[in-house]
Formats: sequence, structure tokens, C-alpha cells
Amino acid sequence: MANARALDKRRKSIRNIKKITRTMELIATARFKKAMDRATSANDYTKRITAVVSDLARAGLEVSHPLLEAPDVTKGATLLVLTGNRGLCGGYNGNAIRLGAKTLELLKSEIETVTLDVSGKRGVSGFKFRDIEMAENYLQFDDEPLFAEVEEIAERYLREYAAGTLNRLDVTYTKFHSVAKQEIVNETLLPLGSIEGADTPVDPEVAAGNTALYEFVPSAESILEEVVPTSFKIKLFKCFLDAAVSEQVARMIAMKSATEAANDMIKDLSRTYNRARQSQITGEIMEVIGGVEALEG
Repeated sequence: MANARALDKRRKSIRNIKKITRTMELIATARFKKAMDRATSANDYTKRITAVVSDLARAGLEVSHPLLEAPDVTKGATLLVLTGNRGLCGGYNGNAIRLGAKTLELLKSEIETVTLDVSGKRGVSGFKFRDIEMAENYLQFDDEPLFAEVEEIAERYLREYAAGTLNRLDVTYTKFHSVAKQEIVNETLLPLGSIEGADTPVDPEVAAGNTALYEFVPSAESILEEVVPTSFKIKLFKCFLDAAVSEQVARMIAMKSATEAANDMIKDLSRTYNRARQSQITGEIMEVIGGVEALEG
């Protein structure tokens, strides 16, 4: 039988760990709610700005922009992998790193020059452990990524795309659908040919063939020069927001599971402790009885 004092010490230690995991669960829950509100707001804006360009294309107008057109030959590509700066969030970081490494190998087999950019300390550590070289790493993003910070990265990609050194940009991240579902995905953000996808809402007047829905001042080209790059920036920002929300959900679930596991361990240890203590007390009573009998004898 285990020593009762050692069992009690272990039980107290697990109770302290339970307090920590419970606190982390509550913090992750609060951060998740804030991050989800920001992601939901950005999602509405992303859908609308995407719908505008999609409507222009469906209306039969001449929608032409370098970001919308894929090059004849893809010579240079960049893969951006989004991970977290902290752990204790289940398989969130590991799943992103594994899919990122797999996607990187696939791109290298198809494209001449492929570079890897990583966001998050965990991702940087993971790719270093795999001896995979990284071109850029971003460690400034935390629970609430700011648009200004993402815009700087987006501007660099746009400059490289305009110069011809970058022909394709893929982003590996955890897409947020709901609290019950987060999906690790890889999406191609450049070129933006997919901006005319069928999943965007269609304005009824455009669907009816009414091309007079939009009036361009001073010209369609000047407006597209603003709308199309902004659409890319928002899409990239949405990836960062989804990753931040998914990280908090993963941490919230992981800490809840850890708290429940701690409760089960405490119950098991309490039962074992009670049996050990009962056995110890019985032994002490038997020793006292034996001593009394020896004195009487």
C-alpha cells in the first residue's frame, strides 16, 4: 500500500495544477470571444468586397488586373504558415506545421523556386527542428493581430508579385467555422483568380444582366486599382484572424480536458489515500492492542 503522506502530497500538487489549467481555460474563453467578434466582422467585409469584384465580372465588364491573372509559368512561390507563439493548445500548432511541411514539399516538386515564411514561435521552432530553411518569420502576432501589421506583410507580397519574383502565394492556417469545428487548410491567395468564385453572393440585378448597376468615377480601372489589392489584404488578414480564434478554441478545449483529467486523478488519489490511511490507522490500533496485551501478560 502506498504511503498516505506521499499520496496526500501528490493530491495537493494536482489540485494546484488544476487551478492553473482552470484559470487558463477561463482566460482562453475570454480571449476567444473577443477574437471571434473581430473575425466575424472581418468575414462580413471580406465577403462583401469579394462580391463586388465578382459582380463586376458577372456583369460582363472588362475586369482586368494583374492580381487576378495567373502567369503563364509559375517560377516563384511563397508558402506562409500561421502558428501560435505559445503551446498548451492541443494539436493546433502541430497540425499546421505538418500540413505546412507537406505542402512545401508538394510546391517544391512543381515550382522552381519556393520560399517558406512562418508566423509564430512554435512554427519557427518546428521547422528548425525539421531542418527546413525559412526566408522570413513573424513573431509579433499574438491573440489580436492588427490589420496594420498584416498590411505590411501584404504590401511586401504585392510588391514581389508586381516585380515578377513571386507568382503564387499559399497560406496554411487553421480556418474557423464554429466552436465545434476548426479546419487546417491551405489556400492560394495569389493570384486572386478565385475572387470570381461561385461561393460569393450575386446581386440580383447583376444576375439579371443589368450592367448599369455600377457607375465608375473617374474610371473602372482606377477603382479596381484600389479594390483588388484591398481584397487581397483583407483575405490575408482574415487568415490571421481565423488562426487566432482557432488557437484560443484549441487552448480552451485543451485546458478544459486537462482540468477534467485533474478532477479524475484527484478522485482516484483520494480513494487510494483513504484506503492507505485506513490501513495505517488499523495497523497502529493493532500495535496498541498488541502492546496492551503484552503488558497485561
